[in-house]
Amino acid sequence: MQLTHYNSNFNKKTHPITLVCDNITNAPNIGSLFRIADAFGIENIIFCGDNIPIGRRMTKTSRSTEKYVNYLIEENISNVVEDLKVSHHLIALEITENSEELTTYHLKTDKPIALILGDEVFGVSEHILNKCDDIVHINMFGNNSSMNVVQATAISLYELTRQLHL
Repeated sequence: MQLTHYNSNFNKKTHPITLVCDNITNAPNIGSLFRIADAFGIENIIFCGDNIPIGRRMTKTSRSTEKYVNYLIEENISNVVEDLKVSHHLIALEITENSEELTTYHLKTDKPIALILGDEVFGVSEHILNKCDDIVHINMFGNNSSMNVVQATAISLYELTRQLHL
């Protein structure tokens, strides 16, 4: 028998992870990020930018998870990253010359994690990458060199939460 929301037996757990979203402005992506954050028990989301569409278009994909997931909207990602650097291990999700493949990355910190997600078009800026403790990427096997921010976040959260349980 297929399980539903009402009869599944998943253990609820909150993971010490904050998603930091740099100018992610596509409403369906924002809604899906809420849903992914809820599914993985993420502590909170910080949306950075000046035009973050929290509203009706976003709720089509969030399926009401914005009511359960803590979130903030901050204008300046640099200030957010500077503040988090004191208490969090900063991991950027970006393909760079020095990024480590997610499948070989080993989480080595006792601090809470801030996973930094880049702009849907331009990714994580060089300025922010330079402030991060680690930079990870998802190995790509096709012709494209990137994937949608929501799918990349889901893959990354799966691996990071798996490692937190080891």
